[in-house]
Amino acid sequence: QVQLVESGGGLVQAGGSLRLSCVGSGMSLSINTIGWYRQAPGKQREFVAQIGSAGNINYADSVKGRFTVSRDNTKNTAYLQMISLKPEDTAVYYCYTYVRSVQYWGQGTQVTVSS
Repeated sequence: QVQLVESGGGLVQAGGSLRLSCVGSGMSLSINTIGWYRQAPGKQREFVAQIGSAGNINYADSVKGRFTVSRDNTKNTAYLQMISLKPEDTAVYYCYTYVRSVQYWGQGTQVTVSS
């Protein structure tokens, strides 16, 4: 059974940093796409960043230069390092993966950036 568990969210002031973690089980992050979406109150879920199965990395324009996605295959964990946070980054952040074309989601972790 594939499961993803996020952690690391919290309350931070604008300009601050957070690192989100996503621990996978029932699958290997090293050979599957892993990424992050976020959803702010009253808004649709939006793409943030992704590492493809071949190691290719993509970012949303809104986070380029501020967010870094990575993975530690030995820990089967993906990370989203966020710096220079802005109030508009406030959202629930979800990690996801694809296993045999089926998409799986974590439960989400709240990030709140105060101005």
